[in-house]
Amino acid sequence: MKTNRTTSTTMTVYPAQDQGSGAFDGGRITEIKPIPFPHEYGGSKRVGPLLYWAWATAHGDGVIGMHPHQGFEIMSYVLEGSVGHTDSAGNSSRVAAGGAQVMQTGSGISHQEEMHGERTDFFQIWFEPDMREALRKTPVYADYNDADFPVSDVAEGVSVKRIIGGESPNVIDAQAQVDDVTVAAGSSYTLKMPAHHALASVMISGDGTWTGDGLDGDHAVESKAFALVKSGADLELTLTAGGEGARLLNVVVPMRVDYPLQF
Repeated sequence: MKTNRTTSTTMTVYPAQDQGSGAFDGGRITEIKPIPFPHEYGGSKRVGPLLYWAWATAHGDGVIGMHPHQGFEIMSYVLEGSVGHTDSAGNSSRVAAGGAQVMQTGSGISHQEEMHGERTDFFQIWFEPDMREALRKTPVYADYNDADFPVSDVAEGVSVKRIIGGESPNVIDAQAQVDDVTVAAGSSYTLKMPAHHALASVMISGDGTWTGDGLDGDHAVESKAFALVKSGADLELTLTAGGEGARLLNVVVPMRVDYPLQF
């Protein structure tokens, strides 16, 4: 794990072995956790409304049985294969790679996740809205296919698929921007981040190097590495992809929100 600091900016890179871990269904489903729950070991702790982030992998069939949630906004974003969802409100669906399942769990809902096929990979990311309001709301479930999300070619060899924020149809109460970014080999992606925000970034595949005026040196990231940047000033970051290109999921959140975080 490597940490570099300046007066107002920190960047920490967590390789897969330094992240949290977990398993379900007798080990059929395994997880690495860039941001585990606060009581768990490894990885980073929560940042602003971004509470939890796990990368789950199933080799063959696997089930995470019916279990309850309250308040949190939970997104499952499918990287490979497909994920099935059923819940106590009567929703039932299956979403393939590039799609997302989103629960705004409100006053309470129970759900089950199912994986079938040779291999399934998906992210599950939890955001904490203002619980004083969220717990009074009726639970809401929505799902989206890959084609539902807007994609922009922001530079030569760089495409950005907006998952949360901006023109995305996926709207949650917590303040967050989520992008699935693809960078061709040798190309560079630039992210402008406002002051008092954080970037949480997982390299899905490939490799690259982060640079920026506020950073102390260059930061190399490989597949499954988690990079966390916190800045008290406006910051411009650049990811230059290696020889195999890079695909990464970026989550930008404020480091502080105007409501009490309870977890």
